[in-house]
Formats: sequence, structure tokens, C-alpha cells
Amino acid sequence: MVGVLGREKAEIGVFLCFEEPTKPMIKEAAEAGFYRSTDGTTYPKLQILTIQQILDGRQPEYPLHRRDATFKKAPRSRPAAAENLSLPLLLPE
Repeated sequence: MVGVLGREKAEIGVFLCFEEPTKPMIKEAAEAGFYRSTDGTTYPKLQILTIQQILDGRQPEYPLHRRDATFKKAPRSRPAAAENLSLPLLLPE
């Protein structure tokens, strides 16, 4: 989990799981440390949430003034240009 944070150069990460996290998962998340925002507030760098917690309304903790900064934007893609195809027509005999 921590390896993904480094690879993606992310400041904060959220691991979403179906089951309750195991003790080793909780330990790894705790060892990841904290992110300190520009206003001095700290947030866990790696947060583990279950689907049930999300359904119950719990959300990841991250700086409110940077809500848009925690998500990467996918690169835009353009669809291939449409090509006009001709249909073969049968002439009546």
C-alpha cells in the first residue's frame, strides 16, 4: 500500500476494502506517517476505509482547502475520426 503512494507521488492515499483491515494492514498504514498541510493540520498519509464505513457516511480525511488536489485527472482522449462507409446496394433485376 505504501509503495503505491511513493510510485504515484501521492501525499495522501485511501485503501478501500470489503472486509475489516488486518493488524498488519493497520500497522503499515500507521507507519506511513502523516501529511502536514500548509495550515499545519496533519492527516494520516495512508487511510484504510471499509465499504461499510463509506456507506455509513465516513469520508477520508484531507485538507478542505485542497479538495481538488488529491485526485489525479485522467488525460483527455479524442475519439478516432468517423469514417463514412458505403453499403453495397443490390439493384433489382
